[in-house]
Amino acid sequence: MNTTATLIKHIIKARKSTFPADYTSEPIPQEVIDDILDIATYAPNHKKTQPWRLKAFRGEEKAALGAELQRLYKGHVPAEKFSQETFDTIGQKAAKSDTIISISVAFSQKVPQWEEIAAVAMAVQNMYLLCTAYELGCYWGSPAFAPKLKDFLHLEENEENYGIFFIGNFQ
Repeated sequence: MNTTATLIKHIIKARKSTFPADYTSEPIPQEVIDDILDIATYAPNHKKTQPWRLKAFRGEEKAALGAELQRLYKGHVPAEKFSQETFDTIGQKAAKSDTIISISVAFSQKVPQWEEIAAVAMAVQNMYLLCTAYELGCYWGSPAFAPKLKDFLHLEENEENYGIFFIGNFQ
């Protein structure tokens, strides 16, 4: 087996979800985040629809996204099921992450919707693999209220949010 195949196998086997609670405050260079977003676009997609809509949130934008996630959680659960611990954890996940990437799909009507969802999932897998190669922690969170991020993300009528991708350095 050649060294490239061996390296790819190693990265695939090493890929895992690492949660924000384990992230450090060490910053990630912008070039690395740009590289992660770029590699996502190499996912296969039928008829070249490029259905992924990915947006990186850092700094104040990330804090605003964290506050919006908390607001949506509070509005999503019935009052009797509201958990202050869950509410606080949502805010902590955003604060501990260096970058959060929103994961949305633009439906083209050229192919079945499931194909475009699958293409976006493959784009996320590309991000997972490159994060692994960079030795970064990451995970795809898909809260039940993710579709309600539509207004916050300024998505078009044919676009839907399928979650958020947290990235950070970890020990």
